[in-house]
Amino acid sequence: MEENGDTNDDINYRIRIGWQKWQNASGVLCDKKIPIGLKGNVYLMVARPALLYGAECWAIKKTQVQRLMVAEMRMIRWMCGYSRFNRIRNVVIGERVGVSSIEDKMRESRSRWFGHVMRRGTNELVRRCETITMTKHRRGRGLPKNSWREVIRCDLKCMRLTKDMAQDRSVWRSRIKIADHR
Repeated sequence: MEENGDTNDDINYRIRIGWQKWQNASGVLCDKKIPIGLKGNVYLMVARPALLYGAECWAIKKTQVQRLMVAEMRMIRWMCGYSRFNRIRNVVIGERVGVSSIEDKMRESRSRWFGHVMRRGTNELVRRCETITMTKHRRGRGLPKNSWREVIRCDLKCMRLTKDMAQDRSVWRSRIKIADHR
């Protein structure tokens, strides 16, 4: 991540690495003889971790999430042999392959990290994530950058969770878990 808190370069790098990992496994992912479900499992083990590495501390914007989603769907469509001209919705393809939304998985990983931080009982880890996303330069025009804390607040609201729930690890894990379509 850049010193000024901008995650664009980090996301570009993660997308590039994700495509490299996808290309390394393309012998399996593009083989028409292999079932789509198995291809989905290989994708989840090879390319997605490369895309999401370090996402726990990203103070990410909607446009950046969209770029990750586009990259992931291009990989999945390619391994299924579909193009945009087939006019099959992304949700349908994701269900066929057995892959949940990358946005939901990022929310899960941030929430898992947040739960760990809250159970630890110190604000050191929160401060560390926040200092990564702080700007050192004067801000230009437009809205201020999202802080990690603001992204977490939106995630908790979306998942109908409170900070206090994080103290019970088993309940927290069961509430934040996003299952892939199996």
